[in-house]
Amino acid sequence: MTVSPCSADFFVPNKDLYKFLVAVRQKSIKNKCNQIASISLKIDFVDPLVILEKLTLPHQLNFYWENKSKKEAIAAIDAVAKLQIEGSDRFLRSEEFIKDSFSNIINFLSREEPFFQPIFFCSFGFFERNCRENYPFPAATVFLPRWQVAVKGEDCILVFNTVVNAEININVIWDILCQKIETIRALKFHCQVVNKREAQFSKKFIFHPERFKHSVLSALKTIQSERISKIVLADILDVRGSTPFDLFSSLNNLRQLHPNCYIFSTSNGQGQNFIGASPERLISIHKQQLVTDALAGSAPRGTTPAEDAINADRLLNSEKERHEHLLVIDFITQRLSQIGLLPRVSPPRLRQLSNIQHLWTPISAIVPDHVHPLQIVSQLHPTPAVAGTTPDLACDEIRRYESFERGLYAAPLGWVDANGNCEFIVGIRSALLDGDRARLYAGAGIVAGSDPEKELLEVQLKLQALLKALVCS
Repeated sequence: MTVSPCSADFFVPNKDLYKFLVAVRQKSIKNKCNQIASISLKIDFVDPLVILEKLTLPHQLNFYWENKSKKEAIAAIDAVAKLQIEGSDRFLRSEEFIKDSFSNIINFLSREEPFFQPIFFCSFGFFERNCRENYPFPAATVFLPRWQVAVKGEDCILVFNTVVNAEININVIWDILCQKIETIRALKFHCQVVNKREAQFSKKFIFHPERFKHSVLSALKTIQSERISKIVLADILDVRGSTPFDLFSSLNNLRQLHPNCYIFSTSNGQGQNFIGASPERLISIHKQQLVTDALAGSAPRGTTPAEDAINADRLLNSEKERHEHLLVIDFITQRLSQIGLLPRVSPPRLRQLSNIQHLWTPISAIVPDHVHPLQIVSQLHPTPAVAGTTPDLACDEIRRYESFERGLYAAPLGWVDANGNCEFIVGIRSALLDGDRARLYAGAGIVAGSDPEKELLEVQLKLQALLKALVCS
């Protein structure tokens, strides 16, 4: 038996890793089915965004995730296993797919620390089905990446997942792993070069403020009829560049401009990417401790400390904004209680971002072993913060008022591991990139007393913040 040379400094003897791959192949032969070998290795620090830029190919699924405040970032590239579906049972089928896949995964020296294990990455559409055939993302995509590079604090971790069966050549797998490690090591000191040239757009920005204000007025009439008490209306801004938008520069800009947000990107493997900087966590579970955010009610930041304080005080004392916020709190606590969780509501506070501030109430709970994270995601999506109350009726109104496909906008995106740890955000403050075209999304909550002009200004404020990241690409 000959082991191909590998110059990488593994933290375990190379022969143990080779023996592991042989053992997985033997198990595959014995069970007469494919197995997935998952190898986790600690590596020298490298920026996951650089990994995404240098190693991803256009036809491959990929996912990027960064939370600067938690000192974590993940790049996931290519798919070893994937599911792309639609329908009302998409969360349940995704849960079953993840569980079935984990039953076939064999880990090499897997550790319980964050990101030292295989992770499934998920993106769900706002609706269970797309109404427009040309929308480029399915209503649900779940995949296990072939390559996963994550940073957590001071640690940098490579996870390699590969299918093993009776026909597989262990030496080929070994060579692929060694070559990839050498490639990644060569990027250790690579800093992404960001082109500061201002991007050139066509003169025509497609935005219809009067149409949006008309929709707000119509929604207010529906609210007055007491059919619903709140509806979240979104609008889009279509822009076109003289050259294709640079995904990696845009993500780099987003993480610089919005360090307190979740920076994300997911691709469909066909050239389109959905990216954004979301301030809203849907759920986070770590060692069965769940935290979710009630985030609704907003005001602009001030240009001076005094103006900022005035805006914050006005937000905290606004009856309209507090009512909108309370609707979200009530919804979340009721939905968590329905699946047997006991939610604890923290005192409300402000979530202050670079250009906007929100009313924010963290809600926590303990998650029993038998409750899968996707069960909770399916219970909470869509919250009144992105749909309205009641969500089912509000969604019908959204379909009626919005002339575009929401797709991944305001929908759950995130990851889940075998131990039930997960993190999902809500895909707001987001854009769909497609070559030299970009569609930007933003929304505002409409309740009794909403002013169409003020709601339009809120949407425009959110769109401008996102456009800034694309302009500087």
